[in-house]
Amino acid sequence: MKDRFKLVLIGAGSTVFTQRLVADLILTGQSDRWELALVDIDPRTLDAVDRLVRKMLGFKNVDFPVVSTVDRREVLRNADFVVTTIAVGGRRGWELDVTVPRKHKIYQPVGDSVMPGGISRAMRMIPQMIAIAEDISELCPQAYFLNYSNPMTAVCRAVRVKTGVPVIGLCHGVHHVEGVLARFLGKEESCMTSFGVGLNHLTFLSDIRCGGEDMMPLMRARAAEQRPLLQQELDAKTDWPNTVTGRAPRYSDDPLAWSIFERYGVFPVAIDRHVSEFYPERFPQGQYYGRTLGVDAFSIDGRIALGDTWFDEMLAVAQSADPLPPAYFENVPGESEQLIQIMQSLLEDKRHVFSVNMPNHGAVPGMPWDAVLEMPAAAGGPGFMPLQAKALPPALTAKLLEKIAAIEITVEAALTGDFDLFVEALLADGSVSDPDAAVALASDLLEAHQAFLPQFAARR
Repeated sequence: MKDRFKLVLIGAGSTVFTQRLVADLILTGQSDRWELALVDIDPRTLDAVDRLVRKMLGFKNVDFPVVSTVDRREVLRNADFVVTTIAVGGRRGWELDVTVPRKHKIYQPVGDSVMPGGISRAMRMIPQMIAIAEDISELCPQAYFLNYSNPMTAVCRAVRVKTGVPVIGLCHGVHHVEGVLARFLGKEESCMTSFGVGLNHLTFLSDIRCGGEDMMPLMRARAAEQRPLLQQELDAKTDWPNTVTGRAPRYSDDPLAWSIFERYGVFPVAIDRHVSEFYPERFPQGQYYGRTLGVDAFSIDGRIALGDTWFDEMLAVAQSADPLPPAYFENVPGESEQLIQIMQSLLEDKRHVFSVNMPNHGAVPGMPWDAVLEMPAAAGGPGFMPLQAKALPPALTAKLLEKIAAIEITVEAALTGDFDLFVEALLADGSVSDPDAAVALASDLLEAHQAFLPQFAARR
């Protein structure tokens, strides 16, 4: 085995990911096994991230090679892992993905996966991710390509279709919801395990355990206890935050998710903030249990503003002449994305199981062979090896097939710059039913993002 492994992080200016990754590398006690290359197209942000990383290393008296560049091709050769966290258009682009559809009475709480916001994001993201994949194919074809950028399913499908590079999508959603359910049940988060399949941000957990004990009976009992209080608790809500903190979660925090659990016996990830976007027909004009999605229920404006605040704080810490704040590592939790664990499992053939996004290839009955699904896979020497799953209930299989079809059209539209396919993707997604309305929405989104959509230049 090699003495050092080269990790290239493309999109190093991500608000918190780089900080968490470096904290993880340091806290594992195996930082001498790694060298890190930071890539970002914004020189100012890259300089700040480089300064912050070196402060973190100095604070813990740890040293490993770190290089920073705006040109990924300078550092890709001989990479062992390439990780992407890019967001074409940044937070301002994300903002437009949700505010432009509002003019058409379409409301989203996230806007990064499906519905018009997710489709719009795909148009920007896919060409750039294809370019990265082509560089990987040329310069480091042996490297593991791990993607965290959204829209996860569309990006991973497009990369595989266009380049054949075996990208794997990673998301902390399943791991995060295991923690949410632990707090709902009054259990320790470390004891929780689950098994689920679906699409990124719509994965259905069919098996949930704590220390090996089946938690489904207790979940049903707790849900039955809380359901009679649902309307009372909804009426009493003064805030509908993106993440519940300071108390145990309740049925009334994610009523859609719990209703799906009670109806079908599986629990959807990543609960209502994401799952609601896959059911636009249930929430016309964003109306959600007396609130409006993205406005006063799971405020996306607040989430984007928080990202701006985190970014400013990162810049301030990086550029300050003062040493790193003593509590810094406590405020940057380790292993939040499980990336270090995944890489160690691959390198050491540990075959630990993680939730990943990769082609189905028969692992999930009733799903297309090449559809990119979120499912459990063992990470080992041969790569990622998916676990066989049972078929989901017919209604949920139908929902996934509907979304897979819309994503296929989205991918083709992004790859070709075909305006009519963009319109068809919006119609297939289900949040727009009138073709003329879809044309108007697609036109407005193209106008808003024209600087990042060169493939649609002929249309303009």
